Amino acid sequence: MSGALYVIYAGAALTGIMIAEACYLLYAGRADRRTAINRRMKLQEGKISQEQVLIQLRKERGLDDKTSIFSMERFRKLRTQSGLVMPFPRFLAITSAVALAIVIAAYFKGVPLLLALAALPVLSFMIPIQVLKFRRNRRHKIFGIQLPEALELITRSLKAGHPVPVAIAMVSREMPDPIGTEFGVVSDEVTYGSDLVSALHNLYQRVGHDDLPLFVTAVSIQTSSGGNLREILDGLSTTIRERGKLKRKVRAISTEGRMSAYILTAVPCLLALGIMLLMPQFYTEVWDEPMTWYLLGGSVFWLLLGNAMMFKMSNFKF
Repeated sequence: MSGALYVIYAGAALTGIMIAEACYLLYAGRADRRTAINRRMKLQEGKISQEQVLIQLRKERGLDDKTSIFSMERFRKLRTQSGLVMPFPRFLAITSAVALAIVIAAYFKGVPLLLALAALPVLSFMIPIQVLKFRRNRRHKIFGIQLPEALELITRSLKAGHPVPVAIAMVSREMPDPIGTEFGVVSDEVTYGSDLVSALHNLYQRVGHDDLPLFVTAVSIQTSSGGNLREILDGLSTTIRERGKLKRKVRAISTEGRMSAYILTAVPCLLALGIMLLMPQFYTEVWDEPMTWYLLGGSVFWLLLGNAMMFKMSNFKF
């Protein structure tokens, strides 16, 4: 009987080992398939030509949308720099649906119909802009962290004897998004007839990061008048890293102003929420009065205006 028990234990242990090995092989297989570290390389896996990849990337970013009704210059530039790949009409439909849902919810909560209808076009305009700005800021943050690493990779490639376009193509193969795809587009544009300086200027227009003009100017000067590009990029990488450190230091110092804005915004909201939960009848007599909502709207306006001023004083651009 005891021998049979040992056989059961051994079988259970063997089963556990096999399950663990199966999980490891499944994970390892997925890791092996994650060779496409950016969107450009993922599109290349679709068995389409390199020219079609370039066309697809430009189409996703709205760079060939010359005749579209959505091609207002500043709005189109914001869309491009945000890295949005969703079709723009679908994006506007989603944000408009969100705005409509907010308005309907506010109407059922007691907001006057005229005020709700007046807020609908404002929300339909503001929500997509704020979403695109959020995506652009997040993309710039990641790009700023990746840029010194990309410059160091280009420097090492130049030291190995490769020309600049080949070094840029190496960045597109070795680094993830957003910088991998962006430098890949530069490489493809050079491959299909554009000169390097124009492709780098297009890179700055697509991304809009503050540190890119340094790189574009360095390559432009080296292309026109010569010079040791390796030393220039090496020093540029160090400069960009130091600028990043200084920006983070300034942001840490100015945290007090932003925290004050957060606290001053949270206190009235939490107070109103506490009153509504603990004493629901407190505002019962005035809740259906239109003047209540006008006063609340004015209070929110002044609160947002104060927040905007505090954030303006605590944000530094250099």
